[in-house]
Amino acid sequence: MTEQHQKTITQDNFKKMDSKKIQVRKTKNRGQGVFAQEHIKKGELIAEFDGEIYDWEDDRWTDELADHCIQFEEKKWRDSNGIARIINHSCEPNCGIKHLFQVVAMRDIFPDEEITWDYEMTENHPYWRMKCKCGTPSCRKIIGNYEHNMPPEIRKKYKGYISEWLAGKKFKKNE
Repeated sequence: MTEQHQKTITQDNFKKMDSKKIQVRKTKNRGQGVFAQEHIKKGELIAEFDGEIYDWEDDRWTDELADHCIQFEEKKWRDSNGIARIINHSCEPNCGIKHLFQVVAMRDIFPDEEITWDYEMTENHPYWRMKCKCGTPSCRKIIGNYEHNMPPEIRKKYKGYISEWLAGKKFKKNE
């Protein structure tokens, strides 16, 4: 892994598009996490994937990048230069994706609540999988791709917060 991809995210890594209402803290079981410091209203921008773009066949592509970048085309992913990179997954997220790269609040978020989004809102590579550690009552145990893993009822629940590149595609499990 190159030094560039071993990013340590701290408050100092915040970029102008990262909300000033959030902070980086340790989680109980997932390393770093992003938490609300103050009330965040539904629809507010939390962070943005604004970094380098990678193709699946890029020589620089690593498993670490696969776990931290956001997919926005069939074989393209984008990293973040800020806090978006470490927002954790949850099967009961409080954020979603708008305009391909923006992490926005799906509902009001209160102080000390962890900021999360469902990685299946953007991912559709057939081989990518991650063990879920969210611990929510509706945990799906494995995070995978949108087409084969995300149940139709969850797609309906997330409507308007699934990446535009996936929301317009027709799949067998589409609503």
